Order: sequence, then structure tokens, then C-alpha cells
Amino acid sequence: MRRAVPMPRVEEEDLFESSTMTFGEHLEELRVCLIRATLGLAVAVLLGFFFARPVVHLIEQPLRRALGNYYTKRSIETFDTFQPRVAGGPPLPYTRGEVVDAVERHGMSFELREVHADRLSRVLESGTGEPTVRERFDPESLVPILLWQPLSRDSRVSITTLSAQEAFGIYVKAALLVGVVLASPWIFYQLWTFVAAGLYPHEKRLVRLFLPISIGLFMAGVSLAFFFVFDFVLDYLLQFNEWLGLDPDPRISEWLGFVLVLPIGFGLGFQLPLVMLFLERIGVFDVETYASQWRLAVIVIFVVSAILTPADPYSLLFLALPLCLLYFGGLAICRWMPAAEAGPRHQPETKASQ
Repeated sequence: MRRAVPMPRVEEEDLFESSTMTFGEHLEELRVCLIRATLGLAVAVLLGFFFARPVVHLIEQPLRRALGNYYTKRSIETFDTFQPRVAGGPPLPYTRGEVVDAVERHGMSFELREVHADRLSRVLESGTGEPTVRERFDPESLVPILLWQPLSRDSRVSITTLSAQEAFGIYVKAALLVGVVLASPWIFYQLWTFVAAGLYPHEKRLVRLFLPISIGLFMAGVSLAFFFVFDFVLDYLLQFNEWLGLDPDPRISEWLGFVLVLPIGFGLGFQLPLVMLFLERIGVFDVETYASQWRLAVIVIFVVSAILTPADPYSLLFLALPLCLLYFGGLAICRWMPAAEAGPRHQPETKASQ
């Protein structure tokens, strides 16, 4: 009697036969994904024009706050370092406690000026309209005064533009910033769609898992930069100006460029543990490689952080140090969540039983 030929087992089937793509097909898939991502970004930027004005005011807040803290500190230092022109000369007409209360509690600022108090209401003239004596300027009789105004109206805290058309450019950049944030989920979706096109069926499941995590990490990096890092970086840069004896006169367009670069750099950098886990799952790297090459990884992290951030040490450290922690976190995740052993891609053919 003729024996039935056994059906091949599931693990003997070639799961990868339908997933191969030529180089030209990869390029075509990349072109389609880029077009879709660009169209999504364009739509998001158009929506961003409706929100650009409040976003500009929101972006100004960290810089105005840093400038306010800078000049508040300068005001108290000006009071502490004041010396009369002559020994025993007139002091400042306020106590230190009054000055600290005014600048810290009431949000006031002042400028130190000097006047001749005895000449405020005095007019020197003779019967013929000529001065009775020749007047000479006497610097030793100057009396210090403080000219007060609200800190919010202080010209030193205002953010300037240098041309009429610069304001329009700021508006466009703010709309672009809103568009990038709004379109980031769609852009990441297209990016992972392109990656998935070249993967095997069992690897494509990772894309559906990694996409929401990728978006969450990007938003976490952007939020960290905007709500935490900006204040430290601005304080450092303003202190450096003070150390050089320079008064900052920031322009909103330059600050907006800083705002565009730093959060996006943080958002991209925070993809590190996800990229590590993805590369480990598809077999490009393994846990042992991550563990043995951590020194090289730290060097690469600092180099990439220097590229993604402006030229100041604080922003570099604030990106590089979290990325180092994320690297070891990604290593721990890969170690604690080992990939399942994949079966052989092709089983050897077996002879039919006679």
C-alpha cells in the first residue's frame, strides 16, 4: 500500500520568501514614504499658522524669564557694590532690604543715576540774563538716585528685531515648529513603514510595537528640552556674558533658531533605546556587543550630542548624560527581554519513506 507523504511542518515553511525586495523597490518605497511625510508636514505647517502667534509668545517666556533673573541679580549686585564718589559722600537712598523686596517680590528694576540735588529747582541768572558766576561741573557733589520701573517694561528684557520683515520670518518659523510637533507621529509612522517594508513578516510585528513608543520618546525629549534644559542653558550663557562684561541684547529670530534645534535634537536622541532593541531583535547587534562596546558608545554619544546641540557645554551635557543612561537602559531591556530563538530559515529536505 502506498504511504501518504507527510505535510511539511509550519516551521519548515519559508516565511521570508514573500518579503524580499530589490534595490529599486526599496528606493521606490523610500520615495513614497518621503512624499507622504512631506505632505503631512505641509498640512501640519498650514495648521500651525493658526497657532503661530501664541506659540511665539510661549517661546519668548524662557528667554524673558532668564533675562529677568539676570537683571534682577545684577540690580542687587549694583546696590551691594555701590561706592560714593568721595569718602563720606551721600549713600543710596534705599536700604538693601527695600531693594531686595522691590526686585524680588514686586518685580521692579532700577537704573542707577546721579544728579546735582541742589540744582533741580535752581535757576542762575542776573538782572541782565547773564550768569553771575562762571559755572563748573562738580562731580563730587553728585547725589545717587534710583530710577524705578516694572521689570516687564525694562528695555533690557525686551526681545528685539532688527528689521521690519524679520517679524514675518519669526511667524513662519513658529508655524514650522508647530507643524513639526503636530506632524511628528505621521512622520515617524512613514519612517517605520519604510523600515518595515524591508523586514521579514515576523519582524514587522516589532514595527507596530515600536511606533507608539518611538512617538512617546520623541515627545519626552522635546518636553525635557523646552521645560527643563532651556532655563539652565540660558542661565549659563547669560552668566558667560556677565563674566566677559557684556550686556546681552537677544534677537527673537536667533532664539527661535535655538528653540528649533535643541528640542528636535533631544527628541531624536531619545530614540536610542528603541533603536538598540530593534537592531538586537533583527540580529544586527547582540547584547554581548552592546555590553563590550559601551566605552565606544559613550564616545559616540558625546560626539553626536555635540552635533545635535548648540555650541555650549550645558546643552551638550544635558543631552549626552541622559543618552548614556538610555544606552544602559536599552542594554538592560535587551538583556531582560531576550529575543525568541528563531527557527532555521530552510529545513533540509527529507526523503520520503518507502
